[in-house]
Amino acid sequence: MVLGADASSFIFARDEKGDTVEISVTVNGGTKSDEVEPRTLLVYYLREELGLTGTNVGCDTSSCGACTVHVNGESVKSCTMLAVQADGQDVVTIEGLAPSATELHPMQESFRENHGLQCGYCTPGMVMAACSLLKENPSPTEIEVREGLEGNLCRCTGYHNIVKSVLACSGQDLL
Repeated sequence: MVLGADASSFIFARDEKGDTVEISVTVNGGTKSDEVEPRTLLVYYLREELGLTGTNVGCDTSSCGACTVHVNGESVKSCTMLAVQADGQDVVTIEGLAPSATELHPMQESFRENHGLQCGYCTPGMVMAACSLLKENPSPTEIEVREGLEGNLCRCTGYHNIVKSVLACSGQDLL
């Protein structure tokens, strides 16, 4: 339904019927079932419905990677995936990456030890993308790390220490 005096002022209101779709998603090991609007992006479902705010919204266009999560073990930019597309899938966010609430995932620990973050806004997406990179290529070169993370942007230009963190997590040193 469109409300407004003319075609130049579009204000969309939710349909009276409440058109929603039921989804069931495994998130960080637990099954979540919810009613969502078909247009709801996965990033907003995770943040607003499930309260998992570690997944950041940076650009809403798939350009920055701040919203990167794992869906069935693959890196996905959750700002360009609908929540309904995650129905029946296994989603892991930065909150579910660590083995427990008292210990960090090895990639998180490596980012901490190697100062792979500055403001921290890109860090969750970088960590998730870096984990996928090492899953595909356990011993990447510096160039392969830089190329593998090119879809994730750090506005603080902390790339040197991000690359250093990924290489350290793979058991290598930045030359």
